[in-house]
Amino acid sequence: MSDSPPLPPVRLTSEAELARDALATPLLSRAARLARWVGPDTRVGAGGELVEEQLAGAADALGLTGDDAAAFASEAWRIAVDTGLVEIVDEDEGTVAAGADLALLTSGGPQDVLGVWLVALEAVLADASVPDLDELAGAVEDGGELDLSSLDWDPEAEAEFLDGVLANLYLLTVSEGGEGPVPLPALAASMIVPDDMGDPSNDVLEQVSDAMMRLDDQFRLLEPVGLVDFQPVDEALMTDTDEEPAGPLDETDVSRYGMVQLTPLGLYGLRARLLEAGFSVPAVGDLMDKGADALLDGTGVFPPAAAQAETEQWLARREPLPAARELLAAARGGDAGAPLRRLRCQQALSLVGMEAEPALRDVLDDAELGGLARVWLSEHGAVDVPPPSEAMIFWLTIDTVAAQLAAEGNSAELQGLVEGLAQQHGGFFAAAWRVDHPATPDVLEAMGRLHPDKKVAKEARKAAFKARSQQGG
Repeated sequence: MSDSPPLPPVRLTSEAELARDALATPLLSRAARLARWVGPDTRVGAGGELVEEQLAGAADALGLTGDDAAAFASEAWRIAVDTGLVEIVDEDEGTVAAGADLALLTSGGPQDVLGVWLVALEAVLADASVPDLDELAGAVEDGGELDLSSLDWDPEAEAEFLDGVLANLYLLTVSEGGEGPVPLPALAASMIVPDDMGDPSNDVLEQVSDAMMRLDDQFRLLEPVGLVDFQPVDEALMTDTDEEPAGPLDETDVSRYGMVQLTPLGLYGLRARLLEAGFSVPAVGDLMDKGADALLDGTGVFPPAAAQAETEQWLARREPLPAARELLAAARGGDAGAPLRRLRCQQALSLVGMEAEPALRDVLDDAELGGLARVWLSEHGAVDVPPPSEAMIFWLTIDTVAAQLAAEGNSAELQGLVEGLAQQHGGFFAAAWRVDHPATPDVLEAMGRLHPDKKVAKEARKAAFKARSQQGG
């Protein structure tokens, strides 16, 4: 998994805020209260579960009432034991005491609190992959043995399914424009429907529906630990067709089929799990203590908003002039990644004021940086900026298109840029193939691919051939 491409960077809330969120989750806060409630008369069974006759007392201690009070108390007790907030003193006697880890919640730092919460999260995720109690009870054979084959349940496959769903939810959340709740049917379909499938068959739609209902049960379990904000499936949609619904049904309202959204704490938790699994999972702020080379290379794969946020944090720790010099030095190079580094450098320098002017003037005669230096100085209203030569203009143009190709691929924005270049400069391709830039052949080939006018596209392809021949390719 370490060879997997990096996921988009996530913007995490501060650890102090996340720790406060963790302490406020219903499940962990109840578990902590039960750990404080434990006394010399508290007893547990062989599996560490609170004995049945003490569940009512635990529910009272938590202020729980109603039919589900004992079940909620039992769930909180399991988490208290699993996280070390409660320790079993004597298994034979069934005696317990407050665990050493309880102090982590009261006097530990944010990382201590989050460590306890992560253990609680793993326990709940394990529970969410298990069939409900009714199904388990039905699978117990006469001899008291559990017959898993009768459940049509594969524990490993079920855990992998839930992990896949949560990974997809994480990816949807951290992708550009991914904020907001995700419809449960879309999340289920992301695991069932192949990417290249047109209209899904009835069989596939039935699988999506089944998966959606499984997820409805699972997210109901995961909400109390603070992983998600969840709007369950409207129960009116699950009524028997023979029964009259209590009110009018609007089946076009997708929210009625369930909506789920990761909380800031949930983002933190899933990132921790993905890191543990070997994925590259960057977070905004990871690069702020590293050099400009790491910043420019790292943000090269970031979406624009995340790249700017990372760069702002990097600049905030440095004085403008030395930061500009470091960025310009890191932007040099003739390798394949250099054009995108220079684009990220230009974007970073746009956030720096006139204090950086001397660094830009120092590179005015630099073949690779002189063009972007002139652009920066002009945009900042500097005086006595020497005009660029025609050779520099064409070199900067090739470099800019190469960077856009690396950043966005064949985007509509890039197509518009290509059309504009060909339109503004009648002899563009006659001059462009001579540009001494490593990316010239690839840029001209891309222009031929992107330009909608067949005649212009043919000119671009001919120019690309000449450029490649000139470079000995």
